[in-house]
Amino acid sequence: MTAAQELNGKVAFVTGGARGIGLETVRGLAQLGAAVVIGARDANQGKEAAERLKQEGLNVESIQIDVNVHEDHEAAYSYFDKKYGKLDILINNAGVLLDQESVSVEVVNRTSTLPLKVVRDTFDANFFAQIELTQILLPLIRKSEAGRIVNLSSILGSLSLQADPGSPVYNMKTFAYNASKAALNAFTIHLAAELQGTPVKVNSIHPGWVRTRLGGDAGHIDEAEGSRTSIIAATLPEDGPTGSFFFLENTLPW
Repeated sequence: MTAAQELNGKVAFVTGGARGIGLETVRGLAQLGAAVVIGARDANQGKEAAERLKQEGLNVESIQIDVNVHEDHEAAYSYFDKKYGKLDILINNAGVLLDQESVSVEVVNRTSTLPLKVVRDTFDANFFAQIELTQILLPLIRKSEAGRIVNLSSILGSLSLQADPGSPVYNMKTFAYNASKAALNAFTIHLAAELQGTPVKVNSIHPGWVRTRLGGDAGHIDEAEGSRTSIIAATLPEDGPTGSFFFLENTLPW
């Protein structure tokens, strides 16, 4: 898989794009020539991030969106429809880890006692919101000559690795988070299959263990490095994969 190096004329939308991996993804896509829109729950944070990137000479804007709010999804559709008439790249980057503060501390398996509200709130943000936003924006993505949908999953959502006692993530049983990412992977597989034969590619990616609020200080890579796989998936050539799950050049097991 080789990322294309020219995105002039392309329009990209990155949810959760005001900080962390999302912000670095915005920067990377804009450096390749795309017009990139930051989706931020905090409108002021989004505007500040966009202004910083504009000072770097990049074509970046921001809109307010809470991925859990239907009206915000509709507003995003109206924004892209009226201003651009299409959407080339959707990065479903926004997500939450509610099982515990981060995965950098010892993970305690609380599957039998985890409050159902934690599970539901996690699925709302990490699964249902991604489905709804993608469905609403898909008519605009279909207008792209090479639409790309990138779902930010996690290696923790790999059922194969979670079931393998020899896996490096076997002991990381954050049930709500892991299950939501496994479900997101199922969405990727099903949507990619439906869109076979169209110019739209849909893939799940693992960004790596990144030093972020979620990944904690023990992460192996920084946020810029953590954005690389998103950018690869967003810029896949016509013969690139769809319905896949990968980290950089490596395919991951479902």
